[in-house]
Amino acid sequence: MMKFSCEKVLLQNAIAVASRAVAPKSSIPALEGLLLHADSELTVSGYDMKTGIRTRVSADVTEGGDIVLNARLFGDIIRRMPDDVVTFTADDKLMVHLSCGDADFDILGLSAADYPDLPEVEDEYSVSIQQKVLRAMIEEVAFAVSTNESRPVHTGALFEISDAGLTMVAVDGFRLAVRREPLEKIEGGAFSFVAPGAALNEVKGICGDTEDLAAVTLGKRHILFEVGSTELICRRLEGEFLDYKNAIPRKNPITVIADTKALINSIDRVSVVISEKLKSPVRCVFDHDKVYLSAKTGNGEAKDVCRLAGDGNGLEIGFNNRYLMEALRYAPADTVKIELNTGVSPAIIVPTEGEENFLYMVLPVRLKSAE
Repeated sequence: MMKFSCEKVLLQNAIAVASRAVAPKSSIPALEGLLLHADSELTVSGYDMKTGIRTRVSADVTEGGDIVLNARLFGDIIRRMPDDVVTFTADDKLMVHLSCGDADFDILGLSAADYPDLPEVEDEYSVSIQQKVLRAMIEEVAFAVSTNESRPVHTGALFEISDAGLTMVAVDGFRLAVRREPLEKIEGGAFSFVAPGAALNEVKGICGDTEDLAAVTLGKRHILFEVGSTELICRRLEGEFLDYKNAIPRKNPITVIADTKALINSIDRVSVVISEKLKSPVRCVFDHDKVYLSAKTGNGEAKDVCRLAGDGNGLEIGFNNRYLMEALRYAPADTVKIELNTGVSPAIIVPTEGEENFLYMVLPVRLKSAE
């Protein structure tokens, strides 16, 4: 037997959070479900054998116990219930009765014995950071995480924690994003690890826009993110991450300053003729106080001019429009400094203020000779 009652909105939120880690399809039916554990409070867990999320919610527990319910069905039922207190009762045959207001449902659960244990994370190293800062850092780096499984370590982001603060790095072979934040204190010395990009997107989703702290704990094989009453556990990615410090050229003879929004709008305009079928680099000619942008495909040709501060000495360079646009979209600044060298050297983009906090490197695309 198992019996508890809980506010519908609290239970709905807990289901939504834990469902982020539920396997959509699995040969093990329990993995398509949520594990409910009731003792002094209710814990709802989801686990797809890569990432596990468990979240605690206050509930009035009459009888403790464990059961697994299909995540989609359970979530759909609770979402449709009136805004009131949900009463949950499960019997020895795993029949679950749910009632709220005038609504009643009976569904069959699964035995909790079929549900795999979430990994335990030994506390080797840990660090705390404000939730809104962690969320912003992930957002401004995770877009550059690789989706190419041939280098699994690059399908995650590197975390480096030292007295200098937290540095997060992502790279996918065409671009590289680096984000830094100072930390108030670190315990247990400097450490580093690579967290999977997919898990970090879930961490971003459970972090609030708040100064409350999130704790990151590194174990031997797993990483634990604790955000409020929610824990996310994921595997560490093993392997040799790119030596990013040596990959970034910082002695670039050409520097121009651009208004971030204006440059995004210019790239957006010339990208109209580019599509999945008809790809083309954006051709940029950096001149005195302006950059000429153009793109040409079978759809047609587009040209635009964006004002800048500085002289590009007529440098001609091509970029993938999406990679360049994302760099500017995620740069946390109204104006950016673009450092250039040659038409085949990487471009460096940093905010004009606080440039030690964010850096983006994008590799150029070779241009065919002008037609």
